[in-house]
Amino acid sequence: MTSLRVFVDILTPKQCMLFSRLSKRLESEGHQVLKVTREYREVVRLLALKGIDAKVVGKHGGGTLAGKLRASAGRILKLASLVKEWNPDVAVSFSSPETARIAFGLGTPHVCLNDSPHAEAVARLTIPLSKKLLTPKVIPKRAWFSFGISADKIIQYNALDAWAWLRDFEPDEDVLKQLGLDRSKPIVTFRTEETFAAYLLGKTPKKPLVIPMIEKLLKASRDFQTVVIPRYEKQAVAFQEILGKRAIVCESIIDGPSLLFFSSIFVGAGGTMTAEAALLGVPTFSCYPDEPFLIEKYLINRGLIIRETDPEKAAKKIMRTLNSLESVRAAQEEKARRLTQTFEDPIEVIASTVEDVACSHR
Repeated sequence: MTSLRVFVDILTPKQCMLFSRLSKRLESEGHQVLKVTREYREVVRLLALKGIDAKVVGKHGGGTLAGKLRASAGRILKLASLVKEWNPDVAVSFSSPETARIAFGLGTPHVCLNDSPHAEAVARLTIPLSKKLLTPKVIPKRAWFSFGISADKIIQYNALDAWAWLRDFEPDEDVLKQLGLDRSKPIVTFRTEETFAAYLLGKTPKKPLVIPMIEKLLKASRDFQTVVIPRYEKQAVAFQEILGKRAIVCESIIDGPSLLFFSSIFVGAGGTMTAEAALLGVPTFSCYPDEPFLIEKYLINRGLIIRETDPEKAAKKIMRTLNSLESVRAAQEEKARRLTQTFEDPIEVIASTVEDVACSHR
């Protein structure tokens, strides 16, 4: 196959994990891949941690609609010049409004990935401008129709996105040394809620849900280690001030999947790490602060997630799990094994689609 030029926009930690694998797959076929990102604490540091070379263009818009609009407009102007000069055969993003708009404006086909129809704003700004939409099979095609795409443009793969980087994952114990954790003592890991995402603006509580959960747990017992993975520096500072030495707050970017693997229990207020933990066989609780989304419902129905947003009830359930950890973990691992053995590799489906779209455009 002729060498292709592929433009990839990486906006979140999840996209870093997903697109790093996709880029390697495409580059192994002799294609050129231009990777870009934006100024965003977690992503820039994770890219550096993984040794991924990506050009930083623009910045995250913060927690207001006006800020998001200004940042997006500025990023479009900067990216437009870059994309026009590089002249890719195809652009790929996980519903990046800037990349979808630039690709459409310059006549470059855009391949969109998305597993979050509940994030309506970015879906409306990207899916109608895309040649193809790639999404997990557990999300029915009809969930996307209201965003202006027909069934023939939707390609589904039999897996969750996280399986793209977990299928050949090997945990690294260095993460325990980095955080000063003792593997012989239970580890309960918390992921904070997303406070700046457009789809959650005005919906997240002013006081993070996980703080009262942690406080109630620590009152019940101190015979475990508590780890908090914040999303932003402001969250890290707030958790450090409130919890002090009672918890380990990750101030630097860590190997997330490895930490999850060694965790005894995971409590997530978001989507990606909750799915990762569940697929790794870790007893997983979700306290996502809005209505359960489709992927979360799927994992709940599979018995891989317990949903609980009430701090007191959640603390009691977590304590019960800690008291029978060995049997619960074994059951969770078996459920995860049975599910993932039916999965295909999302990267193969995505790479094949990207190549087909690019070749048909030439």
